[in-house]
Amino acid sequence: MKKTKALRFNGENNAKLGFSDLKLPQSLFNQLTSLRPLPSVIVFNQLFTAISKLKWLHPHSTIISLSRRLDLLGLPPDNYSLTILANSYCHLGFIDFGFSLLGKSLKLGYPPDCVTFTSLINGYILNDMLPQAAQLIGDNASALTLLTKMHSAAHCKPNLVIYNTIIDSLCKDSLLQQAMDLFSAIKTDGIQPNVVTYTSLIRGLYNSGCREEAKAVLTEMLKTNIAPTVVTYSTLVDMFCKDGNVKEAQATLQLMTHKGVTPNIFTYNALLDGYCLRGQMRDAKKLLDIMAQNGCEPDLAVALLEDMEDKGIRPDIVTYNILMDSLCEAGQLEDAAKFFSDLVLKGLQPSLKTYNILVKGFCKKGLMNEANDVLRKMEKDGCLSEDIFLVMTFPRHYTTAIL
Repeated sequence: MKKTKALRFNGENNAKLGFSDLKLPQSLFNQLTSLRPLPSVIVFNQLFTAISKLKWLHPHSTIISLSRRLDLLGLPPDNYSLTILANSYCHLGFIDFGFSLLGKSLKLGYPPDCVTFTSLINGYILNDMLPQAAQLIGDNASALTLLTKMHSAAHCKPNLVIYNTIIDSLCKDSLLQQAMDLFSAIKTDGIQPNVVTYTSLIRGLYNSGCREEAKAVLTEMLKTNIAPTVVTYSTLVDMFCKDGNVKEAQATLQLMTHKGVTPNIFTYNALLDGYCLRGQMRDAKKLLDIMAQNGCEPDLAVALLEDMEDKGIRPDIVTYNILMDSLCEAGQLEDAAKFFSDLVLKGLQPSLKTYNILVKGFCKKGLMNEANDVLRKMEKDGCLSEDIFLVMTFPRHYTTAIL
């Protein structure tokens, strides 16, 4: 029979030190399970904890597989190992399995602690199941009661994920005083709020008309060196636009791109609404140009164009040129051609630049027949120039030299 003491000690040390890949912990697991008697479940918990820290390797399937092997060996789990396993299932989207482990934990006489509870909430959030996360917590009154009970229980202290979920729920229900009281309470408890906490409060306060309070929360966030996310910036752009301060909204857009945060459709839509409210239709039409300068995805530009038309802003040929150029650069020539047909149907006259964008796009892809079709239409419309004549005569030279 094999001796266990030396190997168990080595296993514990390795688990505490951590690993750089999955091969070593799997090998160590095999060695540990070959020992008789089997090491304590605590040793395996340390090993699984170390494996769970290899987040870039997506270790959750490995943890589940190894846990099943332990179960087959007859080693009973404790509350901590069930929590690790529940967390792994939740990360993979198998939240029902996570709940079944919660039931198993209760049957074994282990009270569910804060870590287990948070794992289940995280599972819902990670899988875009926010209504279920809110349902797990319950209504706001129940959530606040639960927090009080968790505070009084030594084994189950609420963490920032739970606080953020409840603060966001309070803000959405316009219960701002309760949200701010809870915000103060977590800081008193020594928990540092993060960007999610601040963004929920800024958005909630602003939407309830508490503009100055929202700005105060923003100032506090920046003073604590918490970097705003695209959600935070979009909220600010929307806030400034609805206040009629479009210049401040523009400055916020410039700041976020300077900080390396890419605007999304909500950011641009908020600015579009601001321009429309101020009657700045020329600036609204320039938004696509700004998007192109910021290197936005063509699909985002298409979505904004549709929003512009829904708001009664008729795109001009310059707008279409920007959009078509962006699509051609991304290799989406079929979409660019559709927009070309669309602008003609709407009675807009293609410019020489419009034709050039399409011809260059087709030539880059080696689609010479399609490029020649565009050139024939140009000739029909009287838009041919010396440059285009060179394209017709020396298409290969055009694609290599001119492009």
